[in-house]
Amino acid sequence: MTSRSSKATARTSPEARAVARTQTLLKGRDGIGTVRRTTLPGGLRIVTETLPSVRSATFGIWAHVGSRDETPTLGGATHYLEHLLFKGTHRRSALDISSAIDAVGGEMNAFTAKEYTCYYARVLDTDLPLAIDIVCDMLTGSLILQEDVDAERGVILEEIAMTEDDPGDVVHDLFAKTMFGDTPLGRPVLGTVDTVEALTADRIRRFYKKHYDPTHLVVAAAGNIDHATVVRQVRRAFEKAGALTRTDAVPVAPRDGRRTIRTAGRVEVLSRRTEQAHVVLGVPGFARTDDRRWALGVLNTALGGGMSSRLFQEVREKRGLAYSVYSYTSGFADCGLFGVYAGCRPSQVHDVLKICRDELDRVAADGLTDDEIERAIGQLKGSTVLGLEDTGALMNRIGKSELCWGDQMSVDDMLAHMAAVTPDDVREVAAELLGQRPSLSVIGPLKDKQADRLHEAVA
Repeated sequence: MTSRSSKATARTSPEARAVARTQTLLKGRDGIGTVRRTTLPGGLRIVTETLPSVRSATFGIWAHVGSRDETPTLGGATHYLEHLLFKGTHRRSALDISSAIDAVGGEMNAFTAKEYTCYYARVLDTDLPLAIDIVCDMLTGSLILQEDVDAERGVILEEIAMTEDDPGDVVHDLFAKTMFGDTPLGRPVLGTVDTVEALTADRIRRFYKKHYDPTHLVVAAAGNIDHATVVRQVRRAFEKAGALTRTDAVPVAPRDGRRTIRTAGRVEVLSRRTEQAHVVLGVPGFARTDDRRWALGVLNTALGGGMSSRLFQEVREKRGLAYSVYSYTSGFADCGLFGVYAGCRPSQVHDVLKICRDELDRVAADGLTDDEIERAIGQLKGSTVLGLEDTGALMNRIGKSELCWGDQMSVDDMLAHMAAVTPDDVREVAAELLGQRPSLSVIGPLKDKQADRLHEAVA
């Protein structure tokens, strides 16, 4: 078994060092907001956005792997691996990793989703070289020792238990299962107790080797940074690990494919002794690349995206039936979801569902008013700009865009797409999506007669 004192000995050839392609993807104003991409010969992409007015920088590495890449026996492997990459490398122990970032007042974390994983650190701009070295070391040199796998298994099981204690979270996993069934998109990102307990160090190492090749990675950095300097430091870190030896390697393309969700009227009920009933009512949506996503964003905002939205006004403000009620969209490479969530007293669940269903039917038939659409567009534009006010949000935007779309869109272009949405666009999307027969997921202490009646909400 490899020890932490071992060192990678592979070297990058002179030919590999000679080739790197740099492009300016977005031109900023006076050097602010310029987005550049460099593709290294090993297939590694590096994208940066410059923001000289701040004193911080966020550095992240996005991996083209998520829970939908797992087989049933590998359930939770992607998330398990996310934990293990913090446990130590050839050069650093877990304590070395965390203490180095703590010593400069930085923040470090990671997250796993259905289609990607991200590791990131936010530090002062002067400490960016340290963040680059540590995160790159984690991604290229993790040991995945047996003792670390055994120790972290307990941590992940506790995380699953913590999630299970929050029915407001669990109901969304249940809804994914309702819509996608026993498929990778329908299974929980964390895996289950059984799959996590069955994962071995050898299987996780093979998963790591397969999915953490440089061609599957996107490096993203934003803040008070210099693109050429970031490229040089990242390249040095990857070469030190012997990770850029394939001169003919090309980056993997964004996910594609055509998946049709054929679900209608499915009802999943999970009986729990909770104070509230948690419900999600929804239908298939659009893939994240679908041009209609802009109109869907407006529809979603007007229906359940804020305090002035229809669902909030009808369910909470006028009737006081729920504290939390909202709608949301999830877009994947080849499909999507549109859902409405509400948490209410179990005795009120049928009233809440009827109101939600009535509003969806009404909008499907009649559309939204011009005032609602105008207000939703304004809300979307404002929240988009305000949500990009820090370097972490900027890093997320450019990293995810490169990984999922293979391109970048300026904020001005995004705002223009939102402003171009017409009432007819929203009406067409509403009629197509909300005219479908919905499916329903419910968690709560419902009696048999209550559970039987839930089918009325999707009839």
